[in-house]
Amino acid sequence: MRTQIGIIGAGPAGMVLAHILARQGIDAVVLERRDREYVEGRVRAGVLEQVTVDVMHSLGLAERLDAEGLVHGGTNLSLDGELIHIDMAGLTGGRTVTVYGQQEVMSDLFSAADARGVKIVWNAEDVAIEDAATDKPMLRWRKDSEVHELQCDFVVGCDGQHGVSRKTIPTGVLKEFERVYPFGWLGILAEVPPVEDELIYANHERGFALASMRSPTRSRYYIQCEIDERIEDWGDDRFWDELCLRLGPDVGGRVTRGPSFEKSIAPLRSYVAEPMRWNRLFLAGDAAHIVPPTGAKGMNLAISDVKILADALVEYYGEKSAAGIDGYSARALSRVWKAVRFSWWFTSVTHRYPDMDGFDRRIQMAELDYIRGSIPAQRTLAENYVGLPLE
Repeated sequence: MRTQIGIIGAGPAGMVLAHILARQGIDAVVLERRDREYVEGRVRAGVLEQVTVDVMHSLGLAERLDAEGLVHGGTNLSLDGELIHIDMAGLTGGRTVTVYGQQEVMSDLFSAADARGVKIVWNAEDVAIEDAATDKPMLRWRKDSEVHELQCDFVVGCDGQHGVSRKTIPTGVLKEFERVYPFGWLGILAEVPPVEDELIYANHERGFALASMRSPTRSRYYIQCEIDERIEDWGDDRFWDELCLRLGPDVGGRVTRGPSFEKSIAPLRSYVAEPMRWNRLFLAGDAAHIVPPTGAKGMNLAISDVKILADALVEYYGEKSAAGIDGYSARALSRVWKAVRFSWWFTSVTHRYPDMDGFDRRIQMAELDYIRGSIPAQRTLAENYVGLPLE
């Protein structure tokens, strides 16, 4: 078999890229080692930047997003229970974020795939990239006990941190940058109404907490926890008590409690791989970078990666120019590092670090107090939170 673009991974990055290319008449095949039910059911991000929403509109896939997504023009910081409101729309010329779960994004992408000619191979096992250093890379995989091969012009690795794509780049070429945070997030989903119409990022002396939502009747809450915590030690009552304490007496007193139907602990880390292109292999999304969830950048960065790459590939096939693909890595990494910086900074001012002393705590409090009283500081936060424009 032969195609123009071989895409590894049917997550947000791979599927958005496949849809953009299909609309431009560029042939692509997506390989996914899992089945649709598994990929669509993964509980992941839920806050879409303006750029991501714009991409979904450009693809004609925003009908449910517009009908069911919760548009937020602001967000809240909390310092020991006292709220600081950030008017994101007012500070950024009307730009907003939309609460809409990654599962819903994937459902929209998959539902439209067949009609739009997006080709997906499910349950593709043992995917390998061969001849990646040549101008004729090949993908090989196994399915139903048979080995399949796909000749490509280019390969795009959207297969996450544990996929084959990044591992294909030689160690002498690849540079990796990492920061592991000394805590995790314990999160729950519950069929209860959110405590507030907008998110609350809480800094409390006992640690960070986040009040979020997935719909008007479904809430997503997180609390900072030790990295070696066990979910079994956190019954619902203990979680609710700790959450309400960290949100403060006013907000905590308004929290609607209920049984959780999903509970998980996520470690926090920042990671960037450079370059994001090696010969005819490109990296996008989690294959190239990981950010802590504090800034809600993970899926959004993945989609901005492939939007940049798709524009470059359209230029390559339409105008016979390699300028876009040659500049892809530098252009994408410029935006990636800005998002990594914001997520690192936002984590640093909202979380309790194990080695923090009184001085460190006072610095955090001063930082948040400065944001409270400074419109330029609020604008900087808002611009980064709603997502920097594609350059």
